[in-house]
This record gives sequence, structure tokens and C-alpha cells, in this order.
Amino acid sequence: MITIIFYILATVTLGTAILTVLSKHPVHSAVYMIVCFFSIAGHFLMLNALFLSVVHIIVYTGAVMILLLFTLMLMNLNEDHAPKKKVASRIAAVISTCLTAFVLLAVLLKSNTVIDTYRAENIDFASVKVIGQVLLNEYLVPFEFASILLIASMVGAVLVSKREKKA
Repeated sequence: MITIIFYILATVTLGTAILTVLSKHPVHSAVYMIVCFFSIAGHFLMLNALFLSVVHIIVYTGAVMILLLFTLMLMNLNEDHAPKKKVASRIAAVISTCLTAFVLLAVLLKSNTVIDTYRAENIDFASVKVIGQVLLNEYLVPFEFASILLIASMVGAVLVSKREKKA
């Protein structure tokens, strides 16, 4: 039964991720991304990571997607205003995507799991205490970089949506 649920969630995740990228209408793309985020939260639930699932729904599906939808609505994106992409930019996008996939695959193959050490010490690796210790001890710098990135994106969204006064 759990295998069937995993395959359903994986199909929904991959399908909506592809639709997010291929959709021409930005609002439809945002809705597909919301569904993709919910299905990823379902994967976290299957891994018995309840805290990560709830945080994923609150942060990504709630805050980031609302910010994205407000930005899309403020910018009033239409297909008429979008210029055609040049062949060189498409080739650069394909090359950067392939390089990113290569790096992710290398990280996946070279990574080792630390779950076995937590199981050997009989520690609940999905508890809030352990997640907080790991996040604020071992991953403090990336955690702070993520907060700076979110603040910069919010300032950027405000600056983009701000209209110039006509004198």
C-alpha cells in the first residue's frame, strides 16, 4: 500500500513540476507549483518527518507561493510583452540545466547518510530538538544565507512593483 502511495505522489510531483516549467501562463505555473509542493510534503510524511512536512507546507506553499502570486499580479505579465528568446540563451539554459543535474547526481552519489548514526545512538532523528541542533550548529551559515536571500527577494519584489512617479 505504501508503495502505491509513493508512486502516486511521485507521479504527481514529477507531472506538476514538468507542467510548472512548461506552462505558458504564469498563474497556471504557480498553481502547478503549489500542487507540487503539497505532494513533496506528502513525501516528507511518508518518511515520518512530520515537522519538515508542516514547515514545508507553511513556508513554501504558504509564504513563498503567496509572495510569488502577488509579484505576478503586480507585474501584470502577459504573453504579448514577453520577447522571444534567442537561440544562444536557450542553449545556455540547456547547458546550465545539464550542469546542475550533473552536480546534483554527483552529490547524491557521494553523499552518505547520517541516519544510521542517529539510529545507533537511539535518537529520534526527526525530532524538533535534533533538527534544531543540526540546523543551528552544522548548517548555520547556509541557514543565514537563506534568510538573507529571502530578504533580498522581498526587497527586489517591492522595488520591481514600485512604480515611478511621473513629474
